[in-house]
Amino acid sequence: MGFSFSSNRFGYLTVTFLLVISCLLLGFFTNPVDSSALRPKSEHDCSALKHFHDYKSKCAYLKSIDPCASQGFFDYLSFLYCNFEGFPILGQFLLFLWLLLLFYLLGHTASEYFCSSLESLSKLLNLSPTVAGVTLLSLGNGAPDLFASLVSFMGESKGTYDVGLNTVVGGSGFVTCVVVGIISISLHKRRVRIERAAFIRDICFFCAAIGSLALILVYGKINFWGALGFCSLYAVYVAFVVLSWRFGGDQGAESDLESIHKRGSLSEPILQRDGLEEIEDGVVNGEHQIVDDDDDHQRYYYWKRLVIWAITLPLNLPRILTIPVVSEDKWSKPLAVASVTFAPVLLSFLWNWKRKPTSFEAGVVYLIGCLISIALGFIAGATTKKLTPPKKWLLPWLAGGFVMSMTWSYISAQELVALLTSLGYIFGVSPSILGLTVLAWGNSIGDLITNLTMALHDGNEGAQVAVSGCYAGPIFNTLFALGISLVGCAWEAYPLSIVIKTDPRLLESLGFLVAGLVWSFLVLFSNRMRLGGVMGIGLLVIYLASLSLRIMQTVGDAH
Repeated sequence: MGFSFSSNRFGYLTVTFLLVISCLLLGFFTNPVDSSALRPKSEHDCSALKHFHDYKSKCAYLKSIDPCASQGFFDYLSFLYCNFEGFPILGQFLLFLWLLLLFYLLGHTASEYFCSSLESLSKLLNLSPTVAGVTLLSLGNGAPDLFASLVSFMGESKGTYDVGLNTVVGGSGFVTCVVVGIISISLHKRRVRIERAAFIRDICFFCAAIGSLALILVYGKINFWGALGFCSLYAVYVAFVVLSWRFGGDQGAESDLESIHKRGSLSEPILQRDGLEEIEDGVVNGEHQIVDDDDDHQRYYYWKRLVIWAITLPLNLPRILTIPVVSEDKWSKPLAVASVTFAPVLLSFLWNWKRKPTSFEAGVVYLIGCLISIALGFIAGATTKKLTPPKKWLLPWLAGGFVMSMTWSYISAQELVALLTSLGYIFGVSPSILGLTVLAWGNSIGDLITNLTMALHDGNEGAQVAVSGCYAGPIFNTLFALGISLVGCAWEAYPLSIVIKTDPRLLESLGFLVAGLVWSFLVLFSNRMRLGGVMGIGLLVIYLASLSLRIMQTVGDAH
């Protein structure tokens, strides 16, 4: 169905994006950050830990001076130094294990809940694939980077804006160099041709985004209007894509984005129905021994899934009980009633996180949360059916699922940034290099798997969609994810400007990022827009050179 600016769908889309921005900024204003968090840190901070050489003295320092209070829900530095003096390796192992679990929690929440809510909203609003692809789908796919950036700038992790900047730049470099490079090498025999107009559009907008970010870093500060202008560049990009499809007859873009829309969820089963049918046919036509082997395999997979379910239950149960889900295949009335009942309680706890539990203000918030919980639980129990999700008043359910999935994503990102910052102090590594590598890789590994799978198994159209996504995603992360974070911080400091310390190494990373884009542009045009091994190898070399230079600089600083 076509898209019309005069229809109510555009109004619904506008309302949806206003809801997104309002929720993000509301979370910031209810937990404001001192503008000094974006100024250079004083000497009296966690970096003084390097002057102590044993766990006992570091623990005493943290308890007596408390110069670097916990930036998340847990104080990871005190946890390690005050509890694992005799077993430091065990403590470090537990922190790394928790790091992996946080990556899982952030990615799983984004794919299973956040993307699901956005996909349902897209269907409810009857958006065209073009509009959904550059708005809601981009928001869903970029959720991990978005929340990591928000936490770095606007959360409790004061002074970690360099983590957010390096995460965005590192993720962009990984996707545009490593992912595109691997796709190009994998498809060099097929000689897949990339659409010229879409590639030029994405390259130009991405270069504009990088240039704007470089100007901000060189200037060293930005005010509210500058941040708003930087963020609005993404609106220009969205408008350009929509208008080119609407008035330019760009059916290719419609087809590409429709494919992305269908394949955008990370929760898509790895083993498709066709594969299951082949297995069933083989069992039916085979011998009884094959049937017995199949029974053994079924028991094995049953116990394997049971073990995985038991291990992940502590992480999944709190989200199941607080995030409303109204999809056909996952509907459960008891869980739906429980989620709308416990969600306000969780929000009350988060609202009172920094308050004393026995204070009058905290008591009022808890009372209001409990009353809302009882009311919503009663309404949900009385108006929903046991076997089918609600058909009427679906928007409030989807909005609730969206808000709660966003809440859990923000919590996960906050803990992830806090833990990476603490690990930087523990091992004497700059948190910025951890953002450039560990956090960027963790947030981008899904892009590598999804885009590479799409390029290899969906023909030429899948390759076009995969390559387009490798540029559309970084554009979203740079302009919207980073932009909305700057807007929130600049609004808090208004009418003053926020100070962003100029980092020459971050500018070097931007330079390598531009070099990768220029290399892709030159090789593709000289090769008639066909992917090839030369392009892929060159991109990998550029990324490895950038990463090696940054690591050598970090090692030099450590010594």
